[in-house]
Amino acid sequence: MSLSLTGTAFFVLLVVVSVLAVLATLLLWARIPGPGPVRWLGRVVLIGLCQATAICVVAVWINASYGLYASWGDLLGRTGEAGPVAMPGPPAERARFTRGDGGMRETYFRGSRSQLSGQVMVWTPPQYADPAYRHVPFPVVVLLHGVPGSPQSWLEQGRMPAAYEELLRRGDTRPFILAVPIINPGGVDTDCSDVPGRKVATWLAADVPELLRRHFRTDRGADSWGVLGISTGGFCAAKLPLQYPKAYGAGAALDPDPLNGDGAAIADPGLRQRNSPTWLVRHTTADVGLFLATSRQDRDSPPRYIEEFQREAAGSAVRLKTMLLASGGHNYGTWINLYPAAFAWLGEQLGGEAE
Repeated sequence: MSLSLTGTAFFVLLVVVSVLAVLATLLLWARIPGPGPVRWLGRVVLIGLCQATAICVVAVWINASYGLYASWGDLLGRTGEAGPVAMPGPPAERARFTRGDGGMRETYFRGSRSQLSGQVMVWTPPQYADPAYRHVPFPVVVLLHGVPGSPQSWLEQGRMPAAYEELLRRGDTRPFILAVPIINPGGVDTDCSDVPGRKVATWLAADVPELLRRHFRTDRGADSWGVLGISTGGFCAAKLPLQYPKAYGAGAALDPDPLNGDGAAIADPGLRQRNSPTWLVRHTTADVGLFLATSRQDRDSPPRYIEEFQREAAGSAVRLKTMLLASGGHNYGTWINLYPAAFAWLGEQLGGEAE
């Protein structure tokens, strides 16, 4: 069984190897046999081993903090591991959910409208199995990961669903079904947009909700469905309720990518503009809620992105709330710190019977 690049076990193993390298250097420094040049070469090798293992520890820690690479395939550029469309999963009605990590159920299915295939993980709150709630439908929050990243990133770096369960136990939010789909099926980032040959927005706004409604006791109305995203997923969380208000009634965007679009994701300027939250909020009549948050220190999602969006949203029907942290970078530490405010806001915005 291979070790996950972002898993705790691999990080601990590297720390242990690094400590052993230092101990070996201390023990062997004066005991290397042979003539002078051989002894010096041996000592250089020992020093190099200490440096290499220390660098690996720091690199893995940075990767886990920033979510730069979610798997070995991601690190090595094997994008085919990201769920290629060439190997379609079963249609939604035949998708089977199996138990995964952290109490998550997971499946791999093919969307009937987008014709894209990918992973979706789902977690249900404790109330879902309570006999007192057996006839009660639940609101849904869809979690959108960053790029690079994967649904698994929410578990390994985002501390989900444990972090949300703690908020729920404290009474800081309401019970939601949490769904975690891949936002770049086949490993191609389109900023969660429909582009020629790849309908990712349709995947997220039609196919994933259809799958959840088919297999789980969810509320039907869009006012009970929300999205919460980080980084690129934050961009998508700001965009999808504006573009598909019949699918999602609210979106929480944490440290979103530039809200006027990414040329690397959508090369066509016109298509990129029409899929950007800043353009959409200026042209929408949708009555939806948006929560946008970042920190003063985030160079990848500076406050000016949100300030520009606020100006464009003036006069629209959008219910907009913003938050600016004094410190924090573009990483999971910052996003986890924003969970309480984001989930509390979603609890206020989303309808449904489950309390």
